[in-house]
Amino acid sequence: MPLPSTLEKLSALIAENSISSVLPEYDQSNEGVINLLAGWCRDLGFEVSIMPIEGHPGKFNMLATYGRGPGGLVLSGHTDTVPCNPEKWTSDPFTLTERDGKLYGLGTCDMKGFFALALEALEQVRDKTFHQPLMILATADEECSMSGARALSQSTGPGGRYAVIGEPSSLRPVRMHKGIIMDSIRVTGRAGHSSNPALGINAMDAVHEVMGELKNLRAELAENYRDAHFAVQTPTLNLGCIHGGDNPNRICGSCELAFDLRALPGMSNDDLREEIRRRMNPIAAQNNVEMSFEQLFPGVEPFAESENSALIKEAERLTGYTSVAVNYATEAPFLQNLGMETVVLGPGSIDQAHQVDEFMALDQIEPCVNILRNLIERFCLTPARD
Repeated sequence: MPLPSTLEKLSALIAENSISSVLPEYDQSNEGVINLLAGWCRDLGFEVSIMPIEGHPGKFNMLATYGRGPGGLVLSGHTDTVPCNPEKWTSDPFTLTERDGKLYGLGTCDMKGFFALALEALEQVRDKTFHQPLMILATADEECSMSGARALSQSTGPGGRYAVIGEPSSLRPVRMHKGIIMDSIRVTGRAGHSSNPALGINAMDAVHEVMGELKNLRAELAENYRDAHFAVQTPTLNLGCIHGGDNPNRICGSCELAFDLRALPGMSNDDLREEIRRRMNPIAAQNNVEMSFEQLFPGVEPFAESENSALIKEAERLTGYTSVAVNYATEAPFLQNLGMETVVLGPGSIDQAHQVDEFMALDQIEPCVNILRNLIERFCLTPARD
């Protein structure tokens, strides 16, 4: 039985609801997407392994391997999407819809489309001799927790030497991105009647100082760290949301501030978290409040691949673009930490990701397949180099 066409594959992937979310009412399993990919890969001659994510029921990674030998190329992507508002879409987000030279659907560019194009690239060369393996890696929950990539990082990994992460980059190679921390600081004072401040300890007053110190840290980071490769050349620290108190005539007994911090390559998330805690301790003592810290998710480290990397040079040659740096985070540092040269390179624009009426332009398909086919030829059809 012949395999579905590239557009038929993409249509089937889009039809599988694999939304991941920190809110249980929106969160879905990615098993349907994994099973589709596994079936197609087996039909193409891959050896397929499906790995449940411990502690995350209904979530799976998949590793499919074609060919044998040392090294090899990993084509990697995540199987989940962000939540959506179907009532705001022009067409059903779970039905692939073509109009005006674009393919619309939830996950078309971010990033189910990459899998369909990767399999098309393999079909064009699979009758040739593979000296190094090609691996298709599909992960879970990139959009909310990166639990799939984290689980992979605790294993031996796919074992490849080079990795392409097919996030939407408009087919421009990305070799650097910022890290991300999302944390909260909870301040606990003591509630009381607002007519007499001595009856309580106002947590919101202390959070005012917390915010001031985080703004001081933001200014110092911007002064001391800069990388001209990035459009936003300094680290950023955003005070995102604040919740506290329950009534105007009651002393605020508890207040929580959540923020994100995006560090440049060469900086450490752990060091930044430690610095924040160090700066908060005097504020807690001076205001006689308790202070607790929570990681809203474990974070992603900054990523940078050498501009002299063989993979980066080949990606630049094939695309005609010099590699760039971006402000968003991906699974790249997890694969790089497993010993692989890594690049982010995929069809579609990041501007369309997480948007109503997400789409991938049809004119991205053939160039992407050609690039991936050439990468397979370079890193799988030629003998491994020392």
